[in-house]
Amino acid sequence: MTATATPGTIAQIDEPAHRATKENSHRVAHALLLLLRIVLALVFGLPLLFMIISSFKPDAQIFSDLTSIRAFLPVGQLDLANYTGVFERVPFAQFLLNSVLISVATVALGLVVNSMAAFALSRMRFRGQQVILGVILATLIVPFETMALPLLWWVNKLPFVDVNGYSQGWLDTYQVQIVPFIANAFSIYLFYQYFDSIPKELDEAATVDGAGWFRIYRSIVMPLAGPAVATVAILTFLPAWNQYLWPLMVVQTESLRPAMVGIDYFKQLNVSWGQIMAYASIITVPVLILFIAFQRSFVNSIASSGVKG
Repeated sequence: MTATATPGTIAQIDEPAHRATKENSHRVAHALLLLLRIVLALVFGLPLLFMIISSFKPDAQIFSDLTSIRAFLPVGQLDLANYTGVFERVPFAQFLLNSVLISVATVALGLVVNSMAAFALSRMRFRGQQVILGVILATLIVPFETMALPLLWWVNKLPFVDVNGYSQGWLDTYQVQIVPFIANAFSIYLFYQYFDSIPKELDEAATVDGAGWFRIYRSIVMPLAGPAVATVAILTFLPAWNQYLWPLMVVQTESLRPAMVGIDYFKQLNVSWGQIMAYASIITVPVLILFIAFQRSFVNSIASSGVKG
Protein backbone atom coordinates (compact mmCIF):
# COMPACT_ATOMS: atom_id res chain seq x y z
CA MET A 1 0.00 0.00 0.00
CA THR A 2 1.55 3.32 -1.11
CA ALA A 3 1.39 6.39 1.22
CA THR A 4 0.09 9.54 -0.38
CA ALA A 5 1.82 12.82 0.47
CA THR A 6 -0.61 15.43 1.64
CA PRO A 7 -0.04 19.24 1.58
CA GLY A 8 0.35 19.20 5.37
CA THR A 9 3.05 16.51 5.15
CA ILE A 10 4.93 18.45 2.47
CA ALA A 11 4.76 21.60 4.60
CA GLN A 12 6.19 19.69 7.60
CA ILE A 13 9.03 18.38 5.43
CA ASP A 14 9.83 21.83 3.98
CA GLU A 15 9.67 23.65 7.34
CA PRO A 16 13.15 22.59 8.62
CA ALA A 17 14.73 23.47 5.29
CA HIS A 18 12.99 26.87 5.30
CA ARG A 19 14.13 27.50 8.88
CA ALA A 20 17.74 26.59 7.99
CA THR A 21 17.68 28.93 4.98
CA LYS A 22 16.32 31.75 7.12
CA GLU A 23 19.01 31.19 9.76
CA ASN A 24 21.72 31.22 7.08
CA SER A 25 20.36 34.50 5.72
CA HIS A 26 20.45 36.00 9.22
CA ARG A 27 24.07 34.82 9.66
CA VAL A 28 25.12 36.36 6.34
CA ALA A 29 23.36 39.62 7.14
CA HIS A 30 24.95 39.72 10.60
CA ALA A 31 28.41 39.02 9.13
CA LEU A 32 28.01 41.77 6.52
CA LEU A 33 26.83 44.22 9.17
CA LEU A 34 29.81 43.32 11.37
CA LEU A 35 32.16 43.78 8.41
CA LEU A 36 30.65 47.18 7.67
CA ARG A 37 31.12 48.24 11.31
CA ILE A 38 34.77 47.13 11.23
CA VAL A 39 35.40 49.09 8.01
CA LEU A 40 33.77 52.23 9.43
CA ALA A 41 35.72 51.84 12.68
CA LEU A 42 38.97 51.64 10.69
CA VAL A 43 38.07 54.62 8.50
CA PHE A 44 37.33 56.85 11.49
CA GLY A 45 39.72 55.31 14.00
CA LEU A 46 42.97 54.93 12.04
CA PRO A 47 43.55 58.69 11.55
CA LEU A 48 43.11 59.23 15.31
CA LEU A 49 45.45 56.33 16.06
CA PHE A 50 48.03 57.71 13.61
CA MET A 51 47.80 61.15 15.23
CA ILE A 52 48.31 59.83 18.77
CA ILE A 53 51.13 57.44 17.83
CA SER A 54 52.92 60.09 15.74
CA SER A 55 52.80 62.54 18.65
CA PHE A 56 55.44 60.40 20.42
CA LYS A 57 57.78 60.14 17.41
CA PRO A 58 60.37 62.57 16.01
CA ASP A 59 59.64 64.08 12.60
CA ALA A 60 62.18 61.91 10.77
CA GLN A 61 60.60 58.70 12.04
CA ILE A 62 57.08 59.91 11.25
CA PHE A 63 57.97 60.30 7.57
CA SER A 64 60.01 57.07 7.41
CA ASP A 65 57.10 55.08 8.86
CA LEU A 66 54.49 56.47 6.45
CA THR A 67 55.05 53.70 3.89
CA SER A 68 54.39 50.82 6.30
CA ILE A 69 52.12 49.62 9.06
CA ARG A 70 54.67 51.05 11.52
CA ALA A 71 52.89 54.40 11.16
CA PHE A 72 50.07 52.99 13.31
CA LEU A 73 52.26 51.11 15.80
CA PRO A 74 54.10 52.42 18.89
CA VAL A 75 57.52 51.27 17.68
CA GLY A 76 60.85 53.00 17.26
CA GLN A 77 62.00 56.05 19.16
CA LEU A 78 59.16 57.12 21.46
CA ASP A 79 59.36 59.97 23.96
CA LEU A 80 57.47 63.01 25.31
CA ALA A 81 59.66 65.58 23.57
CA ASN A 82 56.83 66.74 21.32
CA TYR A 83 54.52 67.34 24.29
CA THR A 84 57.12 69.32 26.22
CA GLY A 85 57.81 71.26 23.03
CA VAL A 86 54.11 72.21 22.81
CA PHE A 87 54.16 73.88 26.23
CA GLU A 88 57.45 75.59 25.44
CA ARG A 89 56.30 76.94 22.11
CA VAL A 90 52.82 78.27 22.95
CA PRO A 91 50.91 79.36 26.09
CA PHE A 92 48.80 76.23 25.87
CA ALA A 93 47.25 76.48 29.35
CA GLN A 94 45.84 79.92 28.48
CA PHE A 95 44.52 78.69 25.13
CA LEU A 96 42.84 75.71 26.80
CA LEU A 97 41.29 77.90 29.49
CA ASN A 98 39.92 80.26 26.82
CA SER A 99 38.36 77.35 24.90
CA VAL A 100 36.73 75.98 28.05
CA LEU A 101 35.38 79.41 29.02
CA ILE A 102 34.02 80.15 25.53
CA SER A 103 32.47 76.70 25.08
CA VAL A 104 30.82 76.54 28.51
CA ALA A 105 29.43 80.08 28.23
CA THR A 106 28.08 79.41 24.72
CA VAL A 107 26.39 76.19 25.86
CA ALA A 108 24.88 77.69 29.03
CA LEU A 109 23.52 80.82 27.36
CA GLY A 110 22.45 78.85 24.28
CA LEU A 111 20.35 76.46 26.34
CA VAL A 112 18.45 79.36 27.91
CA VAL A 113 17.95 81.48 24.77
CA ASN A 114 17.13 78.67 22.34
CA SER A 115 14.79 76.87 24.73
CA MET A 116 12.89 80.09 25.42
CA ALA A 117 12.52 80.80 21.71
CA ALA A 118 11.35 77.25 21.05
CA PHE A 119 8.91 77.44 23.99
CA ALA A 120 7.32 80.59 22.57
CA LEU A 121 7.00 79.02 19.12
CA SER A 122 5.59 75.70 20.33
CA ARG A 123 3.38 76.64 23.31
CA MET A 124 2.16 80.19 22.67
CA ARG A 125 -0.20 81.19 19.89
CA PHE A 126 0.34 84.44 17.97
CA ARG A 127 0.10 85.72 14.41
CA GLY A 128 3.04 84.87 12.16
CA GLN A 129 4.21 82.04 14.36
CA GLN A 130 4.83 79.56 11.54
CA VAL A 131 6.42 82.27 9.36
CA ILE A 132 8.94 83.03 12.10
CA LEU A 133 9.71 79.32 12.51
CA GLY A 134 10.17 78.97 8.75
CA VAL A 135 12.57 81.93 8.62
CA ILE A 136 14.58 80.47 11.50
CA LEU A 137 14.83 77.09 9.77
CA ALA A 138 15.74 78.76 6.46
CA THR A 139 18.93 80.12 8.07
CA LEU A 140 20.18 76.53 8.34
CA ILE A 141 20.99 76.48 4.62
CA VAL A 142 23.15 79.62 4.82
CA PRO A 143 26.82 78.72 5.43
CA PHE A 144 28.66 80.65 8.12
CA GLU A 145 31.32 81.78 5.64
CA THR A 146 28.61 83.76 3.84
CA MET A 147 27.73 85.68 7.01
CA ALA A 148 31.25 86.04 8.42
CA LEU A 149 32.18 89.36 6.79
CA PRO A 150 28.82 91.14 7.46
CA LEU A 151 28.93 89.81 11.03
CA LEU A 152 32.49 91.11 11.40
CA TRP A 153 31.34 94.57 10.30
CA TRP A 154 28.43 94.57 12.77
CA VAL A 155 30.41 93.45 15.81
CA ASN A 156 32.95 96.16 15.05
CA LYS A 157 30.15 98.75 15.37
CA LEU A 158 28.65 97.48 18.63
CA PRO A 159 29.18 99.54 21.81
CA PHE A 160 31.39 98.14 24.53
CA VAL A 161 31.66 99.26 28.15
CA ASP A 162 34.37 98.05 30.53
CA VAL A 163 36.41 99.38 33.45
CA ASN A 164 38.19 101.75 31.08
CA GLY A 165 34.95 103.37 29.97
CA TYR A 166 32.92 103.36 26.73
CA SER A 167 34.33 102.25 23.41
CA GLN A 168 33.07 101.00 20.07
CA GLY A 169 33.64 97.53 18.67
CA TRP A 170 33.78 94.06 20.16
CA LEU A 171 36.90 92.90 18.35
CA ASP A 172 39.54 91.30 20.52
CA THR A 173 37.16 90.35 23.34
CA TYR A 174 35.62 87.20 24.81
CA GLN A 175 32.06 88.23 24.01
CA VAL A 176 32.72 88.44 20.27
CA GLN A 177 33.57 84.73 20.40
CA ILE A 178 30.44 83.85 22.43
CA VAL A 179 27.46 86.10 21.67
CA PRO A 180 27.15 85.50 17.88
CA PHE A 181 26.76 81.75 18.49
CA ILE A 182 24.27 81.73 21.36
CA ALA A 183 21.13 81.68 19.17
CA ASN A 184 21.15 78.63 16.92
CA ALA A 185 18.43 77.60 14.47
CA PHE A 186 19.07 73.88 14.79
CA SER A 187 18.94 74.05 18.60
CA ILE A 188 15.67 75.95 18.43
CA TYR A 189 14.25 73.32 16.09
CA LEU A 190 15.29 70.44 18.38
CA PHE A 191 13.70 72.13 21.39
CA TYR A 192 10.61 72.99 19.32
CA GLN A 193 10.17 69.35 18.25
CA TYR A 194 10.44 68.09 21.80
CA PHE A 195 8.29 70.80 23.40
CA ASP A 196 5.59 70.20 20.79
CA SER A 197 5.31 66.58 21.96
CA ILE A 198 4.61 67.54 25.58
CA PRO A 199 0.82 67.56 26.21
CA LYS A 200 -0.54 71.09 26.22
CA GLU A 201 -3.11 70.06 28.82
CA LEU A 202 -0.30 70.55 31.35
CA ASP A 203 -0.16 74.23 30.39
CA GLU A 204 -3.90 74.60 30.81
CA ALA A 205 -3.84 72.97 34.25
CA ALA A 206 -0.97 75.21 35.34
CA THR A 207 -2.78 78.29 34.03
CA VAL A 208 -5.84 77.39 36.09
CA ASP A 209 -3.57 77.27 39.16
CA GLY A 210 -2.37 80.79 38.36
CA ALA A 211 0.96 79.98 36.69
CA GLY A 212 2.30 82.37 34.06
CA TRP A 213 4.21 81.45 30.89
CA PHE A 214 7.62 81.70 32.54
CA ARG A 215 6.61 79.44 35.40
CA ILE A 216 5.18 76.91 32.94
CA TYR A 217 8.48 77.04 31.04
CA ARG A 218 10.63 76.74 34.18
CA SER A 219 8.60 74.31 36.28
CA ILE A 220 6.80 72.09 33.76
CA VAL A 221 8.31 72.05 30.27
CA MET A 222 12.05 72.25 30.98
CA PRO A 223 12.08 69.49 33.65
CA LEU A 224 10.47 67.18 31.07
CA ALA A 225 12.93 68.13 28.31
CA GLY A 226 16.04 66.38 29.63
CA PRO A 227 16.83 64.49 26.39
CA ALA A 228 16.51 67.66 24.31
CA VAL A 229 18.73 69.58 26.73
CA ALA A 230 21.41 66.87 26.51
CA THR A 231 21.27 66.88 22.72
CA VAL A 232 21.51 70.64 22.39
CA ALA A 233 24.29 70.86 24.98
CA ILE A 234 26.50 68.36 23.15
CA LEU A 235 25.76 69.71 19.67
CA THR A 236 26.50 73.26 20.87
CA PHE A 237 29.68 72.38 22.75
CA LEU A 238 31.44 70.65 19.84
CA PRO A 239 31.24 73.56 17.33
CA ALA A 240 32.14 76.04 20.08
CA TRP A 241 35.18 73.97 21.01
CA ASN A 242 36.22 73.57 17.36
CA GLN A 243 35.90 77.28 16.43
CA TYR A 244 38.78 78.29 14.16
CA LEU A 245 37.81 80.70 11.36
CA TRP A 246 35.90 83.23 13.48
CA PRO A 247 38.51 83.62 16.28
CA LEU A 248 41.16 83.95 13.58
CA MET A 249 39.22 86.91 12.16
CA VAL A 250 38.24 88.76 15.34
CA VAL A 251 40.98 88.07 17.91
CA GLN A 252 44.51 89.46 17.74
CA THR A 253 45.57 89.37 21.39
CA GLU A 254 47.33 86.12 22.20
CA SER A 255 45.82 85.82 25.69
CA LEU A 256 42.28 85.73 24.22
CA ARG A 257 42.82 83.07 21.57
CA PRO A 258 41.19 79.61 21.87
CA ALA A 259 43.06 76.33 21.53
CA MET A 260 42.15 75.69 17.89
CA VAL A 261 43.84 78.89 16.70
CA GLY A 262 46.95 77.96 18.65
CA ILE A 263 47.80 75.26 16.14
CA ASP A 264 48.82 77.99 13.68
CA TYR A 265 51.89 78.66 15.82
CA PHE A 266 53.34 75.34 14.70
CA LYS A 267 53.06 76.19 10.98
CA GLN A 268 55.39 79.17 11.24
CA LEU A 269 59.15 79.06 10.61
CA ASN A 270 60.32 75.61 11.77
CA VAL A 271 57.39 73.25 11.17
CA SER A 272 57.39 70.31 13.58
CA TRP A 273 54.86 67.67 12.60
CA GLY A 274 55.44 65.76 15.80
CA GLN A 275 54.50 68.82 17.86
CA ILE A 276 51.48 69.43 15.63
CA MET A 277 50.33 65.86 16.29
CA ALA A 278 50.94 66.30 20.03
CA TYR A 279 48.98 69.55 20.12
CA ALA A 280 46.12 68.02 18.12
CA SER A 281 46.06 65.01 20.46
CA ILE A 282 45.87 67.18 23.57
CA ILE A 283 42.89 69.16 22.29
CA THR A 284 41.14 66.15 20.72
CA VAL A 285 41.50 63.31 23.19
CA PRO A 286 39.61 64.98 26.10
CA VAL A 287 36.61 65.67 23.86
CA LEU A 288 36.80 62.14 22.47
CA ILE A 289 36.85 60.64 25.97
CA LEU A 290 33.90 62.85 26.96
CA PHE A 291 31.89 61.68 23.95
CA ILE A 292 32.69 58.00 24.55
CA ALA A 293 31.73 58.34 28.23
CA PHE A 294 28.34 59.86 27.37
CA GLN A 295 27.78 58.02 24.09
CA ARG A 296 24.68 56.17 25.28
CA SER A 297 23.06 59.33 26.65
CA PHE A 298 23.90 61.20 23.46
CA VAL A 299 22.38 58.55 21.17
CA ASN A 300 19.28 58.25 23.36
CA SER A 301 18.79 62.01 23.46
CA ILE A 302 19.17 62.29 19.69
CA ALA A 303 16.61 59.52 19.19
CA SER A 304 14.18 61.08 21.67
CA SER A 305 14.44 64.55 20.16
CA GLY A 306 14.20 63.28 16.60
CA VAL A 307 11.37 60.76 16.98
CA LYS A 308 9.07 62.73 19.27
CA GLY A 309 6.61 65.07 17.58
